[in-house]
Amino acid sequence: MKAVFTLLSDFILQLKDMWKFPGGLSEPGEDIGDTAVREVFEETGVESEFRSLLSVRQQHASPGAFGKSDMYIICRLRPRSFTINFCRHECLRCEWLDLADLAKAGNTTPITSRVARLLLYGSREGFDKIDLTMEELPAVYTGLFYKLYHKELPDTYRTMTGLD
Repeated sequence: MKAVFTLLSDFILQLKDMWKFPGGLSEPGEDIGDTAVREVFEETGVESEFRSLLSVRQQHASPGAFGKSDMYIICRLRPRSFTINFCRHECLRCEWLDLADLAKAGNTTPITSRVARLLLYGSREGFDKIDLTMEELPAVYTGLFYKLYHKELPDTYRTMTGLD
């Protein structure tokens, strides 16, 4: 599974041939949010915390997916630091960019452009309109838990009070 991650408070991007968000492969047994935080730090030096899952891209027959279907998970993070100390093996440049400028830029990947527009919508209209939140729930196996990502439930549906 590959993941791409966004940081709010403008956006941090890396340049290879085009601007793209930091991202990489999950380690075995690593949760999505933990992968996002780790990859952003490894590639940019910026510390962050997981906020939500934004979207998932599924692609079959991807050359870089080791013969498997590729799931590309896009997360929204909150930065805890702002100083960039990027990995020179991963990218040529790494900068904080304005989201509106990114949404209009020509030298981005198609997914970066779409995610920029999605994030611009969320920042203007409210992230509740785009975020998939995470809730940890008990599994059917004693002592185990799983993470469920979904749109936020209103309190009345969460508690099922007043719904007759």
